[in-house]
Amino acid sequence: MDRQSPVTVRRVRWSEAIDALRAIRTKVFVDEQHVPQALEWDGLDDECLHVVAETASREAIGTGRLLPDGHIGRMAVMPAWRGKGVGRMLLTELTAAAAEHGHTEVVLSAQTHAIGFYQRSGFEVISEEYLDAGIPHRTMRLIRPAPR
Repeated sequence: MDRQSPVTVRRVRWSEAIDALRAIRTKVFVDEQHVPQALEWDGLDDECLHVVAETASREAIGTGRLLPDGHIGRMAVMPAWRGKGVGRMLLTELTAAAAEHGHTEVVLSAQTHAIGFYQRSGFEVISEEYLDAGIPHRTMRLIRPAPR
């Protein structure tokens, strides 16, 4: 996507965007990937900074969250919008938020099929493969120098 993109990303609190964020994560993780609801709804959302990608008509099409410890998680893009730069926009906003909160290292648990996506943004693999909700993952991190 370019600057003329009809998609924008904004930071939100869980309480102000709960319906849209839940709808995206339910579609992607629960319905498509068969993640058990008990694992998806881990009780941490109120503590997190969330981002939401929206179309010009304010349709929510993607989300992700930043935990207080600098972990990024729950990155999800609706099927019709995949491969169009929405995930990159979400990741850029989340890593910017992490830097603003003083995190020089950002860690995430990447589904193995998405490793290349994260590597293109500077993340490196730091673990062996493991299963999370029955899906193969690897831990990745991005290290940024501290601001001067």
